[in-house]
Amino acid sequence: MAEATYTPLEMIDRLVAFDTTSRNSNLELIDFVDDYLAGHGVASTRTFDDGGGKANLFASLGPDEPGGVVLSGHTDVVPVDGQPWDTDPFSVVRANGRLYGRGTSDMKSFIAIALALVPAFQAHGLAVPLHLALSYDEEVGCLGVDHMIEGIAAAGIEPQIVVVGEPTGMHVANAHKGIYSFCTLVTGFEAHSSATHLGVNAVMTAAELIAFLGDLAVEMKDRAEPDSEFEPPYTTVHVGTIEGGTALNIIPRECRFQWEYRLIPDADEDEIINRFNEFSESLEQNMKAISSNTGIETTARSRVPGLEPEAASPAERLIMTLTGDNQALKVSYATEAGKFQRSGASTVICGPGHITQAHKPNEYIDIAQVEACEAFMHRLMDRLRQSL
Repeated sequence: MAEATYTPLEMIDRLVAFDTTSRNSNLELIDFVDDYLAGHGVASTRTFDDGGGKANLFASLGPDEPGGVVLSGHTDVVPVDGQPWDTDPFSVVRANGRLYGRGTSDMKSFIAIALALVPAFQAHGLAVPLHLALSYDEEVGCLGVDHMIEGIAAAGIEPQIVVVGEPTGMHVANAHKGIYSFCTLVTGFEAHSSATHLGVNAVMTAAELIAFLGDLAVEMKDRAEPDSEFEPPYTTVHVGTIEGGTALNIIPRECRFQWEYRLIPDADEDEIINRFNEFSESLEQNMKAISSNTGIETTARSRVPGLEPEAASPAERLIMTLTGDNQALKVSYATEAGKFQRSGASTVICGPGHITQAHKPNEYIDIAQVEACEAFMHRLMDRLRQSL
């Protein structure tokens, strides 16, 4: 692809058209971005998942030296299954001053604007490296970014600042909750439903476990920290999916459910899972009295650390200068920012759109937000013409 150019709106159209729902491969989008960057003389590297069907992409503009600023975003989107969309979710529709489509707010617009402005960044003669970091599987637990961070470290790039472009309305956020997610499999013992004393009902055992999580959710709410500035100001506990059983007249052998907690920073990361495991062990004693083949197995799906405010944060100082903010936000959703921070880079969140529009049918971003992000990128260009 020789020097193809796009406006930010055109690039948003292009990226949204790729169905990168997390269950799918994102390689078509990554191939497109790789070709586009190559057309502008920008080389990119990839790091893959274990199966080779998904990839992160990392590319650098400006001087070939350590340091610089990373603009980071994820390429995957959440499913549209069962949602009552008024339009094709993978074809951007412009109406009412908005762009409708899956990923417009979360978070392909940020990536698209940065990519569309690559020629402008190059023309500015950057004195500081600018890096583009596109990840896979953020929506299912920030699973891909670890491989990219490892690749960045191995290459000796050592970025000074990371900006994760999740939707904040183009305001700076310096903190978010951590997210810890799990899958619990309950294995019961099948019998005829008329002989409940001879079986172990996996669904009803799962219900006890879920009720226990509900009690923990209430307890966490009672332990709210009103001064934390999070909304809500407490650790939340949530069960998202459940499946189990074969037929009404069979005591179910299996039931599994997925659950999570979103943790206030500085809270004990393991309190909830440890208490859940202790309760599980108490239930197992009665289960195994009927059959030794029964049990409860909980597997961690993801452990995403929270983002914590940094004292004298270089990222916060720079990005607040560019946005004009006087105070940083705290957000309740989780991002890859906490992982970048733990890798040693000063990190903030700042991107176009609003999280209230994410994951919904008829997801949209206001065109005014796209324009605000484009203006931000131009101010960043000017800033990167000098040392940080």
